[in-house]
Amino acid sequence: MTKYLPRHHIYVEVLHRGLYREGAYGYCSVTNCDWRPREFLIEVHNRLNEEDYIKVILHELQHLLQHVRGDLRDKRGIRCWKGIDCSDLDYEETPWEVDAHQKENELYEEYLHYLTTL
Repeated sequence: MTKYLPRHHIYVEVLHRGLYREGAYGYCSVTNCDWRPREFLIEVHNRLNEEDYIKVILHELQHLLQHVRGDLRDKRGIRCWKGIDCSDLDYEETPWEVDAHQKENELYEEYLHYLTTL
């Protein structure tokens, strides 16, 4: 947060629960409002190995960043990327997922580098 959102007051709750039935490893939800969101719930599957757990957290934090920047918004039940309705795209092809998948690996490498400099 201090690196990517240093001037924002963000509240994040992380909930660990079984997401096996839902076929997901994690979710990021805005819990207050979609206009200038500052409160989030990140849900993480509770049976991940350490590496996958960290990557899922980083992936969901990228979604948090997308929401705070205003790139990702929900308008009347429709998820939009930079103001464009993307409901006709397959889930994995949505711009916010493509972005989060790319960033999770970059952030994971950055995290590993950080650990070696401690």
